[in-house]
Amino acid sequence: MMKTMRTLQLIKKEKKRTKWKHAIYLILALGMLVYALPLISFGPGAGWISIFGIVWAAFAFMVVGAHLHFLLGVNEEKQRSLEAVRRAKLREWQNRLQKKEWPAESKQG
Repeated sequence: MMKTMRTLQLIKKEKKRTKWKHAIYLILALGMLVYALPLISFGPGAGWISIFGIVWAAFAFMVVGAHLHFLLGVNEEKQRSLEAVRRAKLREWQNRLQKKEWPAESKQG
């Protein structure tokens, strides 16, 4: 039981670190967008350059959206339910290991 409490505390610490990491990556992605969007030519004569710019900007916006999704905690309820399932599986594995009796090695002559 003490081991699971320690594990939960480590998970909470890791989540705080992860939120900082996501915030930094969000700021970096926004910075790249702010820098690059004015430089991308979306004119009709640009051809492949404009297509590349549009695809790049779309991916950058997806990165920003993913980090915002994590930081705003949109899927926190889902995370809680997954964490409950993980804890239940961990308890089940611990119970199996405690109840399991290892068979004695057979002696062959």
